[in-house]
Amino acid sequence: MKTMQSIPYDELEIGQSATYSKTLTEEDLVMFAKTSGDVNPVHLDEEFAKGTPFKTRIAHGMWSAGLISAALATVMPGPGTIYLGQNLSFRRPVLLGDTLTIKLTVSGKQDEKKWVTIDTEVFNQDEKLVVKGDATVMAPAAAAEVVAPDLPAVTIG
Repeated sequence: MKTMQSIPYDELEIGQSATYSKTLTEEDLVMFAKTSGDVNPVHLDEEFAKGTPFKTRIAHGMWSAGLISAALATVMPGPGTIYLGQNLSFRRPVLLGDTLTIKLTVSGKQDEKKWVTIDTEVFNQDEKLVVKGDATVMAPAAAAEVVAPDLPAVTIG
């Protein structure tokens, strides 16, 4: 049983950081296309993608952004975090098999609203920056430890 620990607003400090990692699989790519409705052939059709500047299929940019959301929700500040906004700049493509690491760094706190600004950087396995931005979140008021739910297995085919 895996648990997640939230970090309350009062315990977050400027400069505090955390990371989260995930590898892009074919299943991730297809499921993202299915759930989002984004079936651009640059993501799903290898023959089509050969004619693009990247010469192969690439991940949806918002898949990488979704990992930022996952990092905020499960690592820092963690469970109970409310995502208020995000600025993003996509710097390079993400390919099947790439392992992305999200680095979150607290860069500001708005005491009157209990909002936190977090710098968000996403690096691939070669430590190259693929996404850069900043998020604004409402951090939990109190620390909590919660059990991470088991997700059902999904088969693509």
